Amino acid sequence: MKVQQAAWPAQIPGFEALRSRTDFVYALIRMKERKSGPVAALTPQALELVASQFRAMSEPLRLRILQELTMRGESSVSALAELVQSTQPNASKHLKVLQDAGLIRRRQQGNCVFYSVMDPMVFELCEMICARLRQRLQAQVVSLNRRRPA
Repeated sequence: MKVQQAAWPAQIPGFEALRSRTDFVYALIRMKERKSGPVAALTPQALELVASQFRAMSEPLRLRILQELTMRGESSVSALAELVQSTQPNASKHLKVLQDAGLIRRRQQGNCVFYSVMDPMVFELCEMICARLRQRLQAQVVSLNRRRPA
């Protein structure tokens, strides 16, 4: 399912109450934090939208592009291709996927195309995942240190 930006959120069943993707991320966080289970079940269409967001961020090169856009702000395709050590056509392909998912915006100025992060939820989601990875790695280090003979 290709995510069309115009379809967000009112035209997607299960997301009528959400005003933006950021609202959606906060809803997911609330679902995660609630001990007794999810706040509300998501429809299959809503779950497909969630999956499409994760698919867009599932490629390491796309994560590198998002990281560069986060650190540097708006950048041209050629600058991003150089920063992520990719060819311009390959970078353009990945930028299109991120744009179709609504994660970045495109701006054309003459013959140059510039991209920037469109939705701040990208930062929050990445921080949540990175925080959890840090916790897991720290727990593994503690566990390995306990196993070592003194």
